[in-house]
Amino acid sequence: MRTTLIFSALLTLTLPASPARGQGNPDWHREIPGFKIAGNLYYVGTADLAVYLVNTPQGNILINSDFKEDVPAIKKAIAQLGFKYADTKIILISHAHGDHDEATGVMQKETGAKLMVMEGDVADEQSTAPGRPGAHVDRTLHDGDTVELGGTKLVAHLTPGHTHGCTTWTMKAEEGGKSYDVAIIGSMGINSDTTQMWSNGALTPLGEEYTRGFKAMHEIHADVVLGSHPAMHGLAEKYAKLKAGSEANPYIDPKGYETELAIEEGAFKLIIENQKKAEAAARPGASN
Repeated sequence: MRTTLIFSALLTLTLPASPARGQGNPDWHREIPGFKIAGNLYYVGTADLAVYLVNTPQGNILINSDFKEDVPAIKKAIAQLGFKYADTKIILISHAHGDHDEATGVMQKETGAKLMVMEGDVADEQSTAPGRPGAHVDRTLHDGDTVELGGTKLVAHLTPGHTHGCTTWTMKAEEGGKSYDVAIIGSMGINSDTTQMWSNGALTPLGEEYTRGFKAMHEIHADVVLGSHPAMHGLAEKYAKLKAGSEANPYIDPKGYETELAIEEGAFKLIIENQKKAEAAARPGASN
């Protein structure tokens, strides 16, 4: 889960405003209509938990599954778009947290789809512990691996920290005769501001993971930015523009990626700075 709300939710009517994220957020499970983002990429998640559908002539790819209780809403959104849930051939995830992957095992059993997961999250994905999906990973992914179906190719970028295998997905979307770079951010949010990123004068292993993740993120270009939570890409505001008949596709937003990255990296650097100061203050002889 992400700990800070990046954009204000402005949409009313069918897509309600999202409150701050956290346990019990009512928008986690609130249904919204499925809709096209760009090209063959569609949104089929809830008001605050993102699920993406990539439609191809050989079937569909789903990215994320949300909680088990959200599966009926996801099925409904897929059907509203004229697609078939049963045509799901591949399931991918952004990262192994229950609000994004708890239902992968259910979807896998119902559709027969192949589940492909970054190596660092495989154990969590196959875990049968409470709240975990207990799924079977058919293919273990590594940084830079590609997933292809029906002429569409997605690239898996390892952006660790939020989880060990947190994955940012990139692909091309054809819209209006042009090709756009799409990035679906796994999440670079800090799980807790008390998480130790700096200790004994150096980055902790987790701090190093986040540092590698941000380095990888800076190497990605995106015209269309999306995320594991809709507020990461301002879904509410952009969907409102789409429904109002905006001539330009609001999801084509090159500045959005850099904005989101700057916010998440800024939060990370602030935690490092605060932990450095706390460590310095705790040293023997440090002045108060």
